[in-house]
Amino acid sequence: MIKKTLLLSILSCILGVNACAPMRDTHGNFLKTHDIQSVKIGVDTRVEIVQKLGSPTTIAPFDDKKWYYLGQKTLKKGIFDAKVEQERIVLVQFDEDGVASSIREIDQERIDIPLNEDKTHTGGNEIGAIQQLLGNLGRFNRAGEQ
Repeated sequence: MIKKTLLLSILSCILGVNACAPMRDTHGNFLKTHDIQSVKIGVDTRVEIVQKLGSPTTIAPFDDKKWYYLGQKTLKKGIFDAKVEQERIVLVQFDEDGVASSIREIDQERIDIPLNEDKTHTGGNEIGAIQQLLGNLGRFNRAGEQ
């Protein structure tokens, strides 16, 4: 009996420690430096860029000649929020013929925008569950009345 308890406690400790192990993850399309260097400016077309770098993360909404590749490497420890370890934003621009005219990495400081959890008040009745259930008692039309 003591051996089973000891084995069970050791197993639960191992699982507990393993659950708190840091987890690394990659989000988006995190381009490698040699992939970026493989792009030939003035030669590669959109199709060739997709073959070399993959599909863009996003295309500029008002200018389809700008493709963005966004990638993040994050680290999550236990129950805490994931923290960004590395971030890479690469912009590929095309000319009128669809040939790559420039490729560059965008270095920007991250802006932390606080979330606002306020709710907009909507007008109308605020009735509870019992009022909803019992609210129609006595409001039915009698037979023949309109």
